[in-house]
Amino acid sequence: MGKVTKTGRLREKTFAEVKKSKQTTFDSLPTGQEKPSQKIEASTNKQIVITEICNEAREDDLELKVVFRLIPSRAAFSKIIAELYFDGQKLYQTTVRIPQGPLSADDLELPAALDMRGISAGLHIIRVEMYELWNSEEKLNCASKEVTLEYVPARRQDRFIKIPIVKNSTGAEIEVVSKPEKDVYREIEKDLKKELMSQQDKW
Repeated sequence: MGKVTKTGRLREKTFAEVKKSKQTTFDSLPTGQEKPSQKIEASTNKQIVITEICNEAREDDLELKVVFRLIPSRAAFSKIIAELYFDGQKLYQTTVRIPQGPLSADDLELPAALDMRGISAGLHIIRVEMYELWNSEEKLNCASKEVTLEYVPARRQDRFIKIPIVKNSTGAEIEVVSKPEKDVYREIEKDLKKELMSQQDKW
């Protein structure tokens, strides 16, 4: 048998955790008359909490990071609608798919980048709204948070516009990734590069 690499062990461990997580989920499914009461209790206890809206100006861009928490846990959610407003005007809406892997966390980050060219200097209000949407179009577990920022253009503008352009998302469904997942992916990527270089040296 060949030598088991660090990447191989990491993959096996992740696969085992995923399998265990799925088995636990199926074994704990409510049966019979328990379903209605548990569903009502879960819906009343579910909550989306937007903890922070971070912003950083870079040249003509404004980098945003929306930090939010899912209560009681991410397992109670599958998809969330996120809306971004600038000075009261809606910029865009996107569907956020919540990861359910064993490495996922209940605290997540949603990034966004705004092209601010043409936006006048001064105070501007950025608001984020997040909620679940039922088939009846009813909004559930709504959360909202806003921040006021003082924008200073990097260069003089020839013309002005009222709202910026969202650069990285235009309504498509996206998936947020938690920090533990990012760390694992980086570690796997590093190990794969090392293995590839090692193989190239043997050629």
